[in-house]
Parts: sequence; structure tokens; C-alpha cells
Amino acid sequence: MRRGSWRRGFGQRFGWHEIFLRESLDGQRVLWLHAVSVGEANLCVQLIDSLREEIDDWAIVVSTTTTTGMSELEKKLPSEIHKIYYPVDFWPCVAAAFHAVNPDAVVLLEAEIWPEFFWQAEKRGVPICLANARLSDKSYRGYRRFGFLFRKHFSALRAVGAPTKADIGCLCEIGCRDEVVEMTGNMKFDGASSNPDHKLDVPDLLRRLGAVKDAPVLVGGSTHDGEERLLAQMFPRLKEHCPGLMLVLVPRHFERARVVGEQLRALGQRFVFRSELTDESGSDCLVVDSTGELMLFYEAASVVFVGKSLTAHGGQNPIEPASLGRAIVFGPNMQNFRAVVRSFVEEDAATQVENAAGLEIAIAELLKDPEKRNAQGARARAVVEANRGATHRTAQMCARVLSQLPVDANR
Repeated sequence: MRRGSWRRGFGQRFGWHEIFLRESLDGQRVLWLHAVSVGEANLCVQLIDSLREEIDDWAIVVSTTTTTGMSELEKKLPSEIHKIYYPVDFWPCVAAAFHAVNPDAVVLLEAEIWPEFFWQAEKRGVPICLANARLSDKSYRGYRRFGFLFRKHFSALRAVGAPTKADIGCLCEIGCRDEVVEMTGNMKFDGASSNPDHKLDVPDLLRRLGAVKDAPVLVGGSTHDGEERLLAQMFPRLKEHCPGLMLVLVPRHFERARVVGEQLRALGQRFVFRSELTDESGSDCLVVDSTGELMLFYEAASVVFVGKSLTAHGGQNPIEPASLGRAIVFGPNMQNFRAVVRSFVEEDAATQVENAAGLEIAIAELLKDPEKRNAQGARARAVVEANRGATHRTAQMCARVLSQLPVDANR
């Protein structure tokens, strides 16, 4: 299976929409929100929930780029909200999509800037808001380097919600007007639920695997290539300090599970795939080859390693395990969550290491000292709680812009 396959919604990506879409939106004020993939889709769902009372007379269209993002939208949004694929940024495709949706306003989740989309919006007088406008180092450098192409579009934004003061500075440097940028906070703190939907009994699953009662559990969450191998290599040594330890590996892309399995076999590490678990499986290592269950495994964890932070760059979301009060460890490459990481590390609510050796030491210390890991987990949860509220502030920002728009008498 290919992530983000173009086969589904192929026509929509070129702006081809059934006439039903245009007819169902005819005569209504339309808000178009765009969420590039799964993470942004979840933020979009939060924002819509917070906005609904303010815009109950508006029709809502949500677009995404990936099939995984679409699956998330279809699962979490009601049928009356239209879900479409985002068009290729080529003028006939974008123009056709704008003709079909005919939006009165657009909200983009995070800094998803495509020049032709902005040209079409500006041509039609459609205001664009940017929500949770977090800039990675790579994006910031790119927008500065190609300022001749992007600066005009950033200056045309009607409202911009930034997670941090540092983001505000970067956004203004690349063209956003000071008066439209405000610090709303990071919506991802609101998205982390401390009460996940228990569609899977993970403790029972681990018992079936062979875990003893109250066995410590190390979870490698959203891991990338090479990180599973490192965790498996240190696992026997960790078990020497922590008898009964269980290892759960949850690759970021579940279709990598078979490759991970081959790597574990090469190391001599016994394991069971989540999809093949039976009462007779018997192992101390589980490879999760399913989706949508990461939070449930985090909840069962004693210590969590946050992936894409050691052998890959960018990092994955540390807020999710933190909201559950879990002890968290991650590597040096958390560039996409720089401000979030700082908020945890400054409060001694997470451990950041420089390399695999440091990772093993940090995990071993937390596993050997329940009091230390529980205290760190409590501090992590406190950081999450202290940063909630960004979604509401972002919704207020968007509602303010929408309330100022003139009503089209022809609708």
C-alpha cells in the first residue's frame, strides 16, 4: 500500500468535481478549510467543532492531500460537511476547484502555502486565514529564499494564528503584516486526549502475549527506519535491569511492519505482529501493524520513545504520550516540534538525548526508578494542561474575520 496514493480522488486533484457539490453549496456561504494530512486533519476537526456555533449558517468544505487524511476526515466529520481532495497547484486545476466550491473564505491549517491557490483566492477576493501557523526550519528557509514568490501571498493573509512568539517573528519576516498576526498557541495541545477511546484492551493483549502482571512496557511510538533496530538491540540489556520488560514497536507507517519484522529476525529478536497475535503467541516484543491504536499503547507504556528523532529528522508528536502522563524520551532531531520540546525540557517533563547510547541510559534510568518516571510523567501532563485553549482562540480569530465579510445578495 502506498501512502497518499493518488488513485483515490484522482479527478478531484485536477479540479473535477461532480455537479452535486456545486448544487449542494449553491445559495450558501461557504468556508473552505484545508488540512494537508492526518495531523492537520485532526486539528481541522477540532477547529470545526469549536467554530460550529459561530458559523452554523455556513456550509463547510474540507480538503486534504492524502488518502490517510481523507480517511480521518470521513471518520470524524459528519456527512453534511463536504470532504474533497486538494487540487494540484496548476491554474486550470485550482481554478476549477474554486469554481466548484465557490468559497467565501479559506482557512489553511499550518503553513501550507501554494502560489496558484493564493492567486486564485486573491483574484476572487476570497480572504485566507492561517491557523496554527507553525514554520519548520526548512519551510522558513524556503519561504525566505523564494520571497519573490511567496512574500506577496503572506502579506495578503487576513488573519494568522501563531503557536509561539518565535513563530510570530518568523512569519512577519517572510511577509505577514504585524497587525494580522496573533499568538493563539499550539492547537496540538488541545488535540491530545487524556481519555482515549478504548476500542482495544492493550493490557489484556499484552497478557496474551506473555506479559506478567504489572510488567513494565517500553513503547517505541511512530518510529522510522533504523529506530526499531536500535531499540531491539538495546532491549536484551534493558531486560537485565528490568526483568519482565515488554517492547512494543509502532512504526509511523504501518506498511513498514514487515520490513521491521525482517530486521528483528536478523537480530534474533522474537516478536509477534499485532495482526497475528493469538493466545499461544508468547513473546516479549510486539510489532504493531495496524493503525489508529497508538494512544492506547501509549496509555499502557511505562516509558515512551518518540520516533523520527534519532535516525530521521523532524520528530513526531510528544504531546500525545505527555497528555497521558507518561515518561518520554526523544532524540536530538525534533525540529518540527522545537517549541513544544522546549516547553517539556525546561520543566524537566521529558528527556532529550543526543545519540543511541544516551537513549539506552535514559530509558534504563526511567525503567529502574518508578518514582522518577511517574514524577516526570506528571510534569509532562501538567505542561499539556497549561497549554490548552489554542483551538478556542483560533476559532475566535477565524470567526472575527468571517463576521466582517459582506453578505453576497446573489447567494
